[in-house]
Amino acid sequence: MRSNRAKARAGVSLAAALPLLTGALALGIPAAHAADNPGRDLLAGTKPAWATAKADKGATANSAQVSARVYLAGRDSAGLAAYAKAVSDPSSPLYGKYLNAKQSQARFGATKAQVAAVKSWLKSSGLKVTAVTQHYVAVTGDVAAAEKAFGTQLHNYTKGSKTYHAPSKAASAPQALKGAVLTVTGLDNAPHKSDHSDQLPPPDAVFKNAGPFSSYYGSNVASTLPDAYGSKIPYAVEGYTGKQLRAAYGAGKYTGKGVRIAITDAYASPTIAFDAATYAKNHGDAAFSTSQLHQVLPPNYTKTEECGAAGWYGEETLDVEAAHAVAPGANITYVGAASCYDDDLLDSLSKVVDNHLADIVSNSWGDIEANQTPDLAAAYDQVFQFGAVEGIGFYFSSGDNGDEVAHTGTKQVDTPANSAWVTAVGGTSLAVGKGDKYQWETGWGTEKATLSADGKSWTNFPGAYTSGAGGGTSKTVPQPYYQKGVVPNALATANNAAGNRVVPDIAAIADPNTGFKVGQTQTFPDGSQQYSEYRIGGTSLAAPVIAAVQALAQEAHGGEAIGFANPAIYAKYGSKSFHDVTDDPTGSGLAVARIDFVNGIDATGGVSTSVRSLGKDSSLQAVKGYDDVTGVGSPAPGYVDSWRRH
Repeated sequence: MRSNRAKARAGVSLAAALPLLTGALALGIPAAHAADNPGRDLLAGTKPAWATAKADKGATANSAQVSARVYLAGRDSAGLAAYAKAVSDPSSPLYGKYLNAKQSQARFGATKAQVAAVKSWLKSSGLKVTAVTQHYVAVTGDVAAAEKAFGTQLHNYTKGSKTYHAPSKAASAPQALKGAVLTVTGLDNAPHKSDHSDQLPPPDAVFKNAGPFSSYYGSNVASTLPDAYGSKIPYAVEGYTGKQLRAAYGAGKYTGKGVRIAITDAYASPTIAFDAATYAKNHGDAAFSTSQLHQVLPPNYTKTEECGAAGWYGEETLDVEAAHAVAPGANITYVGAASCYDDDLLDSLSKVVDNHLADIVSNSWGDIEANQTPDLAAAYDQVFQFGAVEGIGFYFSSGDNGDEVAHTGTKQVDTPANSAWVTAVGGTSLAVGKGDKYQWETGWGTEKATLSADGKSWTNFPGAYTSGAGGGTSKTVPQPYYQKGVVPNALATANNAAGNRVVPDIAAIADPNTGFKVGQTQTFPDGSQQYSEYRIGGTSLAAPVIAAVQALAQEAHGGEAIGFANPAIYAKYGSKSFHDVTDDPTGSGLAVARIDFVNGIDATGGVSTSVRSLGKDSSLQAVKGYDDVTGVGSPAPGYVDSWRRH
C-alpha cells in the first residue's frame, strides 16, 4: 500500500507518491486462539478496518490471484522486544551490549524447522512459494488456496469509489506451527499495484526561488512591504548551508568521522554523486572521499509512474546533502527501494539491519495513522526491534501537515513516526543570525497571506494555514515507558485515559521559509539537464539533520553505537542539551516575506508576494517544556557532548 506526503520545496507543495507505513504496537501482535476456528491461531489485524459489513459486495472469485507475505515470528519474539528495550535503556545493565546481525538472528530469528514448517503448510494449501528470506515466506496463488491456507474467506469490498478484496475475518495459522507466524500481509489488494516501466525517468522539471533574499535571518528587511505583527519583516533566507546548521546545533569539532548513516527512500537519483560533490564544493563542505558515499540498489524498479519516481530524486538529494553538510566525516549509504510500496521499503530497511549497513538510519517518508494496518505494524516493528538489538537507531520525519485536519479532516499523527521503536523528528523554523549565531527557533507552522492589489496591506493577515510539522497523540500506540514523566498528561491521555504515544521526540529545522539550500540536476524548459540550487524544507529535512547530529554524538560517544536513542534522549530532558523551542520566542509575533516565481522558474509568468507567519502549526503548539510540535526540543550546543563517555 502507499499514500502521498507533500514535500515542501521552498514552500511549494509538490505531490510525491510515498508509502503507507504502519504505526507500532509496542511488542508486535500476539497470536490468539480463534474460538470460532479451533486448532488455529488468530493473526490479529489482518482484516482491514475498511472491510465492513456495509461495504461487503460478496465473495471474491476463487480464480482471482493473491500475492502475500507470511512474516516469521522467530523463536522468541517477546525476548526480542525485551532485549531491544534493555540495550536501549541507559538505566539497564545491558545498555549498549549489542549483538551483531548473526548473533541476533541466532538468538531471535526463525529456525530452519520453523521455516520448513511454514513452507510445508503453505504448499499443502495449494500456494506457490516464490521467495524465502529470514523474515518472510512469499507466496502466490488463487483465492481458493489462500482461503484454505489462512482460514478466512476473501470478499469484495468498496473503498471510496473502488472495489478491492480483503479477508472477511482475521486470518489464522495452524496451532501446529506453534506461533511461528507473526502475521500475513497482502490478503487485501488495496490499492491496485499496477506495474510500469522499470526504467527510471529523467529528473523533474527545474524549480528556482525568486529573490530578494536574506543571507542570514534578518539580514535583508523588506522595508517597502507592509508591516506584520507591528514591524517590518525580513525576506526569507536564500537557504541555510551546513556551516550555519552545524553552528546552530553545536557540532563544534565533531564531524561524525567513521560513523555510518543509512538513508532509505524509493528509487535512486542517477545524478546523486555529481550533485552531492558539486554542492559540497560550492558551499565549503568537505569533499566526499572515496567510498564515503555509496548506494545499495535493487536489481530493477517497479511502479515508477505510479510512485512518481523522479520526485524521489529530490528526496534522496536533500537527505544526502543535508546529512553530509552537518556530519561531513560520516559515511553515507543510500539504500533505494524498488518502489514506494511497503514490501519494497520494508526490504530496504531489512537490508540495513541484516547487513548492519549503518548505525543510524534516516527515513523521510510515511503516511497518516488512519491508514495504518496492524499486520504491517508488526512486520515493521520487528525490523526496528532487530535494529535496536544490533545498536541501530531509526529516525522518521513526523509529517508536513500539522495535526492533519486541513489535509484529511481528522486530527491524527503520521506513521511510522508514531512507532514506539523509532525516533520521531519534528520540525522548527530556525533563525541563524550574523556570524552563524543561533538566535531562536519556533515550531514550524505556516500561515500565508498575499499582498493586496494596492501593495499597502496583507490580504486577510495572517492568512490561511498551509503546512507545519506533524505531531500529536496516537490513537493506537500505547505510551512507551520513556515518555512517562516527561510528556504532559493532558497530551498522553488525549485519546486514551491509559495514555498513548505522543509525537515527536526531538526536532530540527524544517520550515521551507527558513530552509536549507540543495543542489540537484533538473530538467530545464529546453529539455536540457543542468545542476541548479534551490531552497527546500519539510520534516524531510529535519530527519537527515537529526541523523547527522546523532552521527556527531556517536563520535563523541567514542564511536560506539548509540542505537535506539529515545530512552537516552528523554533521560536528558530539561538539561542544557536542548533548545526549548516555543512558538513566539521574541514575544511579538514572527514572519518573513517571500517573492515567488508564479511558474516556478523565472519572472516571465509574473511573481507573487506573500507573508509567511512562523509558529502557527494548526492546533499544535510549541510551548515551554515538552510539546507535540518539537518534542523535547532541538539539539543545543551541549547536546553532542552530552553523549561523551565518562
